[in-house]
Amino acid sequence: MILEAKNLNYYYQDGENRRYILRDTNASFEKGKFYTILGHSGSGKTTFMALLSALDEPHSGNVLFHGQDIKQIGYEKYRRNNVGIIFQSYNLVPSFTAVENVLVPMSITENEIPKDRKNVAYNLLDYIGIVKTKADRFVNKLSGGEQQRVAIARALATNVELILADEPTGNLDEEMEQEIIDIFTKLAHEHQKCVIVVTHSNEIAQQSDQIYTLKKGVLTKHE
Repeated sequence: MILEAKNLNYYYQDGENRRYILRDTNASFEKGKFYTILGHSGSGKTTFMALLSALDEPHSGNVLFHGQDIKQIGYEKYRRNNVGIIFQSYNLVPSFTAVENVLVPMSITENEIPKDRKNVAYNLLDYIGIVKTKADRFVNKLSGGEQQRVAIARALATNVELILADEPTGNLDEEMEQEIIDIFTKLAHEHQKCVIVVTHSNEIAQQSDQIYTLKKGVLTKHE
């Protein structure tokens, strides 16, 4: 297993009462597979993704990366070197070009990066459908689908094994949504990435290798 969630609990304290967002949540994820976490708005799936990506900390329980607690690795180090995060709102730097956005994580990772970083960035963008003329444009001049492709290339820039995406197609039309899902499937099956996507879409979930459903803080694995 590349990633495991063990007995995760996350709650909000309201006086003497606790409102659980996640309760004793367990899950395991392998390389080479495309997973979806399915749930309605407010089900806790974004919180679960935040815990897996070390953007937040559970009240109890552990997240293990290759068997090691990510808290022991160090949250910042884990995010910087081991996980690529893709957001619904892209979270790109608007004053940077597409290729400059992809170069950002390369400048802070401890992973080994080739010396010709810019060429690597162009190749990554080309791989996911952004040609060089568009790679040199400011990202706020690109369409929503193109910006999401840039966000995917940025997540891949440090050659991480783990890709986490929170509602990555929420702002896209159906055709572009399918193209993004096809990219995720290819990354898992052809490049042995572990891809975990949070979504409310049954259509997306049905295309994944494994579905987990999150409802009222309880995570259920589909058999």
